[in-house]
Amino acid sequence: MKNVVLLSGKAVPALGQGTWNMGEDPTYRAHEVAALQLGMDLGMTLIDTAEMYADGASEEVVGEAIAGRRELAFLVSKVYPHNATRAGVVAACERSLKRLKVEQIDLYLLHWRGSVPLEETLAGFAALREAGKIGAYGVSNFDLADMREARALPGGADIAVNQVLYNLAKRGIEWDLLPWSQQQQVPLMAYSPLESNPHEQRAMLENRSLQTVARRHGATPAQIALAWLLRQDGVIVIPKAANPDHIRQNRAALDIALSPEDLADLDQGYPLPRRNSPLAMR
Repeated sequence: MKNVVLLSGKAVPALGQGTWNMGEDPTYRAHEVAALQLGMDLGMTLIDTAEMYADGASEEVVGEAIAGRRELAFLVSKVYPHNATRAGVVAACERSLKRLKVEQIDLYLLHWRGSVPLEETLAGFAALREAGKIGAYGVSNFDLADMREARALPGGADIAVNQVLYNLAKRGIEWDLLPWSQQQQVPLMAYSPLESNPHEQRAMLENRSLQTVARRHGATPAQIALAWLLRQDGVIVIPKAANPDHIRQNRAALDIALSPEDLADLDQGYPLPRRNSPLAMR
């Protein structure tokens, strides 16, 4: 399994598992738990969730999936912006810990920037880390200006990860955020690597250039889209999958080596950004 090294020196899997929409229907609970466990068996031990997902039920699914194998999992969860005051972030984390049935969240993120001053959130994160409730902290949906501002604050130098929307069809971060993050050695965690909206996903995966490269490798378009992200330094990819075949295909994407010809074809189908643009968000 390819790893990405955090600022702390901790190595985490470059390919993990997302849990958006998991926990919303109790009838699928056992199926979702089994899916996450299969992914872990295949080495995708980084699992991303959030208090927002299914109003906390996603965290409960994750907690059930890692029961008896906590030491194998690298847990990522996220706090709502309106809960991210100095005291609020501590209380929110305690609730997440209870739902996950663990004593520590490995990486705790601010889900997106809200009205609470970043100084307050960072102070809450630092208190949680000092208490052993979290191992590290970071942010999500921060553009370059946000990152520079946050990194200049007390505790900002310890921001371990920025989770952002990034895939072949949404390459805007390559203009400035991605190169800056790589230079600063702050990994990016790519969510919705295969898109989440069905229409957008269909448009991305049916692109002729992507399908040409997929045929060349005897792979699916989704596997090529994941391999394209996984080839990059300092990028963690968290596709969500509940179908066992899709989970195995996601894992196999790690073994695909894209050639310069492949990359040129993909650049033609999904052009590089030509200007700065607002950060894409789901």
